[in-house]
Amino acid sequence: MSKPIFVTGATGNVGQAVIALLSEQSIPMRIAARRPPIESSSSLAQTVHFDFTKPETYAPAISGCRAVFLLRPPAIANTKQTLNPFIDIAYESGAEQIVFVSVTGADQNPFVPHHAVEQHLKACNRTYTILRPGFFAQNLGDAYRTDIVADHRIYLPAGTGNVCFIDARDIAEVAVLSLCFPEQHQGKGYTLVGPEALAFHQVAELLSQQLNQQITYVPASVFGYWRHLKKRGLPTTQIAVQTVLHFGIRFGQANIQDRTLVELLPHPPRRLSDYIRDHLHLWQLSPH
Repeated sequence: MSKPIFVTGATGNVGQAVIALLSEQSIPMRIAARRPPIESSSSLAQTVHFDFTKPETYAPAISGCRAVFLLRPPAIANTKQTLNPFIDIAYESGAEQIVFVSVTGADQNPFVPHHAVEQHLKACNRTYTILRPGFFAQNLGDAYRTDIVADHRIYLPAGTGNVCFIDARDIAEVAVLSLCFPEQHQGKGYTLVGPEALAFHQVAELLSQQLNQQITYVPASVFGYWRHLKKRGLPTTQIAVQTVLHFGIRFGQANIQDRTLVELLPHPPRRLSDYIRDHLHLWQLSPH
């Protein structure tokens, strides 16, 4: 059996999709988890104890792996003291490829935590690939889900700005290609965005059509959105990040035209309507 691929972020949308694709292709993997190791029924998947805040877990977890799927946990802001030391140990332990999921614009923005990781990977002068996806289609089933189900609306400070939503399943496909064929993706930084630019009133229309129930987009003010998330019980840091990201949509920050995804995938990129159709169970609406 070949050496396994080390997978972080296994409970997230992209991580889950990466694990599914590796399983489909019978590729052995080692799944990082903060809880104690869990026995797996699959001979191809092993779960190991790993915590970015506990450096003593790095070497035992990564030892013997040939590649790393690296994703920053939302709770970790100081990547220089966590992800970067892990990267060093991963290379020292024999990892031949690291695929890091960053965000669009991180290469030019030193204020986002992903920037320091990108710079460190480049400075290591080893094999790596950086993925810079835009807004996830999965936001409809995560960040926006409560408003859609409870209030039949999308409530954001995005104005009339457009978003090129990308499906996490497409990001995972590029990640697996980069993990399995590192020589073809060495040193590349891929901006990954969806195939169409949609304003949120169009997103609401797509939801309305497929759910057979009216969903409305309600533009929020910055203050109104902040107060709304506060009532939802979100931590202040997360409120600040979500507010800044969605306010930036007004100024075209999520309307990125790029054909990289089209060129990398063996099939047309998934549209937002595809994501909605495949996940209708997430929005089982209660009547008004």
